[in-house]
Amino acid sequence: MSARLPVLSPPRWPRLLLLLLLLLGAAPGPRRSGAFYLPGLAPVNFCEEEKKSDECKAEIELFVNRLDSVESVLPYEYTAFDFCQASEGKRPSENLGQVLFGERIEPSPYKEDDKIRWASRWDYILESMPHTHIQWFSIMNSLVIVLFLSGMVAMIMLRTLHKDIARYNQMDSTEDAQEEFGWKLVHGDIFRPPRKGMLLSVFLGSGTQILIMTFVTLFFACLGFLSPANRGALMTCAVVLWVLLGTPAGYVAARFYKSFGGEKWKTNVLLTSFLCPGIVFADFFIMNLILWGEGSSAAIPFGTLVAILALWFCISVPLTFIGAYFGFKKNAIEHPVRTNQIPRQIPEQSFYTKPLPGIVMGGILPFGCIFIQLFFILNSIWSHQMYYMFGFLFLVFIILVITCSEATILLCYFHLCAEDYHWQWRSFLTSGFTAVYFLIYAIHYFFSKLQITGTASTILYFGYTMIMVLIFFLFTGTIGFFACFWFVTKIYSVVKVD
Repeated sequence: MSARLPVLSPPRWPRLLLLLLLLLGAAPGPRRSGAFYLPGLAPVNFCEEEKKSDECKAEIELFVNRLDSVESVLPYEYTAFDFCQASEGKRPSENLGQVLFGERIEPSPYKEDDKIRWASRWDYILESMPHTHIQWFSIMNSLVIVLFLSGMVAMIMLRTLHKDIARYNQMDSTEDAQEEFGWKLVHGDIFRPPRKGMLLSVFLGSGTQILIMTFVTLFFACLGFLSPANRGALMTCAVVLWVLLGTPAGYVAARFYKSFGGEKWKTNVLLTSFLCPGIVFADFFIMNLILWGEGSSAAIPFGTLVAILALWFCISVPLTFIGAYFGFKKNAIEHPVRTNQIPRQIPEQSFYTKPLPGIVMGGILPFGCIFIQLFFILNSIWSHQMYYMFGFLFLVFIILVITCSEATILLCYFHLCAEDYHWQWRSFLTSGFTAVYFLIYAIHYFFSKLQITGTASTILYFGYTMIMVLIFFLFTGTIGFFACFWFVTKIYSVVKVD
């Protein structure tokens, strides 16, 4: 009997039926030779030696990638040491994500055993994952807590705002109008352009680019197209999406900069194209120089660096200019209330309504919904463990967006009631401060969980961590700003303003 192990690839079916099959195929089931495997992989059929043909292989090719150590973040090629010699053969090509992660695929000197079956080749890795059941329980516990707190915040906001709006709309006489207080009192200053509006608009453009990239990447990962079996696919997808999303980045930056009253559109589009990506690339290039000096396989070849720069300058930058063109071409965002010519004096604030305490407190709740997932993500990056629970990660992503939005709106409402109308930067920094907790946790993780030694490995760890912190800062800060922008526009459009 032939032991054929087909790996089915998605045929040309209607989209709805295809998505249904993908979701069904991702569900665990009993082992069988004809099971549907993760989508996004090419179909491969295996059979016995005497029945092999061009469409059916008899041998399973084994490959090796790199050598890692718990005491170093420097990976090396499998053939870097004398005792690890790969067999001679054609070396398969790596995708962009594999190159960025230091994967160097080589033919393996080992032969398959009738016992390394294709359909179950990942089982020994997944079954060896430590404390997997604890992760499931912790994630569900965290989700329940965050959903409960989010519901409480939403309920308080809706009830309080409903009473405020009803009371303000009942003020018809002149005497009542003179008794305005709270957030309605600052209606003439609420849409006053913020200080450093150029920088804020640039951050919003880059944050929008990262937000859309993250959502699309995680969505495809949930469907199985970016599974661990398809090495490097996750990073490749993220980089390609970031390059192609230059248009919304330029559009958002230009749209808000124009609404802030800015006129230096050339400076705005140049900063959107080069400021944040330039910081990330400069950090990445310095880390790559260290990897080159250490002879690590994670060092990006010169040709790949040129390719990344070409994607940036030849695709991302032009798309950013196109988005900025359409953003500046449209009229400025219309606000529901007029802005007074003379700024209103902000009264003395209590300790809890001052900028710094509010910003520090605002990042606690969003960080609380991600720190469990953060632990396992850091394990997958630095402790060489496999991460495959993208469904839970996507759910945590959605809850993070909701939590950042609600926490920032709540603090924004308190500040407006205290007659402080400087909400633009504060809303961005309130949710963006979650990245500071991210950094603190990464430092704690380095000293408590890792066994890394050596100056080079330490510099690499914190260098790459700073890249992640910057990206996370832009991502969460943009969520907070958009949430408060919607909130402020909504509440001032439903009240009667004389």
